[in-house]
Amino acid sequence: MTETISIIADLALTLSLIVGLIFGIAQVRAVARDRRERLTLETLHNFQTREAAELMLYISTQKLPSTLEGLRALPVSEQAKIFQFGQQMESLGLLLAERFINIDLIDKTLGSFVVTSWQKYKTMFYDIREKTPDPFLGEYFQWMSEQIDKRMTENPRKPFHENPVT
Repeated sequence: MTETISIIADLALTLSLIVGLIFGIAQVRAVARDRRERLTLETLHNFQTREAAELMLYISTQKLPSTLEGLRALPVSEQAKIFQFGQQMESLGLLLAERFINIDLIDKTLGSFVVTSWQKYKTMFYDIREKTPDPFLGEYFQWMSEQIDKRMTENPRKPFHENPVT
């Protein structure tokens, strides 16, 4: 009789451990999904502001300097715009590299703009990397641009408006 009670107790403990483990895994996954959703919404919001629109328009319409000296020759307000946009793209690349956001989000919201803006920054950032003690300047922006470019070349997505409604 004691042996039967002991076996039942062991089974109950094992079962409660398994249930607890399954519940814990489910909770961790839910928290990760919630964090990704929150960061996705925050990222979308950050690129839907007037300030973001002004920066993107500035970057897309201006010829950026190719050297650190050329950057420093610009008015401070223009230097700030160039660095602010670069920092925003660097932050976006970091979020992507750390898998806090999905590459689909970048592809669907900014797409080729990431690539074309990196092309405008590239020569200047390479020059700054060589002339300052910051060999990492724009590394996540560069990486993100390379990922988007590769994705658009190897596996271009069909525009959403061309997808049949199901």
